[in-house]
Amino acid sequence: MPSTDIRDAHANDTHRLADWAVAMAWETEQKKLDPDTVRRGIRAVFDEPGRGRYFVAERNGQAAGTLMITYEWSDWRNGDWWWIQSVYVAPEHRRQGVYAALYAHVKKLAQARPDVCGLRLYVEHHNANAQRTYESLGMADAGYRMYEAALRRG
Repeated sequence: MPSTDIRDAHANDTHRLADWAVAMAWETEQKKLDPDTVRRGIRAVFDEPGRGRYFVAERNGQAAGTLMITYEWSDWRNGDWWWIQSVYVAPEHRRQGVYAALYAHVKKLAQARPDVCGLRLYVEHHNANAQRTYESLGMADAGYRMYEAALRRG
């Protein structure tokens, strides 16, 4: 099995990341995203790194998957939670350890920083495959439900 290498994403990855984000939204939630809006959103992260950071997994030099981390301050812990978001593995690379490699990379980076208190992500209630994957990597259901009040379309 080919090894999986993880690298920081760059602005020239924007179109691929946007395509993957659009595909992920459709696959997991049947939400049709506007590709131009998504591209602008991704570029905003590259323009302002305080918003987050993207990683790309590669297998044999071919882009295979991605995830983004964003940051949430916790006054309870005096540290940042790193939220894992925008997870996508290209269909031909699924069930081959791509997400596990991305997660291990991010976890190692987080563990090396005293200002990071943990990793979090959210997952749809019906996405049992993803839940099993996260649990197999040592993550646990945090017991929260998520609510939102959307303020604009998107």
